[in-house]
Amino acid sequence: MQLTAPLDMHLHLRDGEMLENIAKSSASTFSGAIIMPNLVPPVSSKEEVIAYKERIMAAIGDEKFTPYMTLFFKPSYDKAFLESVKEVITAIKLYPAGITTNSEGGVSGFDVEELRPALEAMSELNIPLCVHGETNGFVMDREAEFVSIYERLATAFPKLKIIMEHITTKESVEALDKFENLYATITLHHLIITLDDVAGGMLKPHLFCKPIAKRPEDRSALLKVALEAHPKVMFGSDSAPHPKHAKESCGCAAGVFTAPIALQVLAELFENEKAPLENLQAFISGNAQKIYGVTPVSKTVTLEKKAFTVPSDYNGVVPMYADETLAYSIKEVRE
Repeated sequence: MQLTAPLDMHLHLRDGEMLENIAKSSASTFSGAIIMPNLVPPVSSKEEVIAYKERIMAAIGDEKFTPYMTLFFKPSYDKAFLESVKEVITAIKLYPAGITTNSEGGVSGFDVEELRPALEAMSELNIPLCVHGETNGFVMDREAEFVSIYERLATAFPKLKIIMEHITTKESVEALDKFENLYATITLHHLIITLDDVAGGMLKPHLFCKPIAKRPEDRSALLKVALEAHPKVMFGSDSAPHPKHAKESCGCAAGVFTAPIALQVLAELFENEKAPLENLQAFISGNAQKIYGVTPVSKTVTLEKKAFTVPSDYNGVVPMYADETLAYSIKEVRE
């Protein structure tokens, strides 16, 4: 099985030692990725974007990989600023304040008029808006409650390309076809697990993430559009590394680390569900290229039906399926 120019349209690479430890887990097999800006402090200026990209490029060494950079959204961004930064970013990421890791500086309330100057400028400049779509309501309802906010934004800014990040609910899937300017990323783990896998028996901290895994009917809705390669959905791993001690502790950090095993598991999933290879290719690259208008670097990943035992950890970060055996292995990566 061969996959061409795989893209991860939602990736956390962190910074410092963690960046050094895990960046190649993505860069070795993917052609590029949308890089999340929620560092401490968040990436919110042109200088910070450029400096962060330089650190990423240093961490990946000789790997052919394009980090598609993002800014941390602020309502104060004006057209002049956005014009100045457009050449170094691919999108801007909006976080509701305090709703996920390092999002304290995000948006409080979603007053359309307050957001209008920045979002209208983004519309005019064709800069996509990526959104972590959760309210601060009951944890299982947060994403479904946020759909009404997506609807307000999509209606108020019809020329703004809005990416619903890491969707987890059937309500988000239904919203895709209601508005021309709504798109979505879907993670690997949300295609596979439900909340029962996380907390139905013994708690599995390495499957705990935000947004939290939902119900079987939600997973089925996600799986359907992914397997069909719905033209408005694309793969975004939301691979989110944390050191083992931060996951296996009181106050478990949210995030599932899937970067090193994503392509192997997706290959097995699509095969088991009898989805054609061209649909997997569209889901992990073709749709993203069309939605974002990017041309990734050339990379061909060959997978073979050969058992692969997932390591216990990658430089101190425990991956999904640690110590378990997958059906597919990566045989070769050709640039």
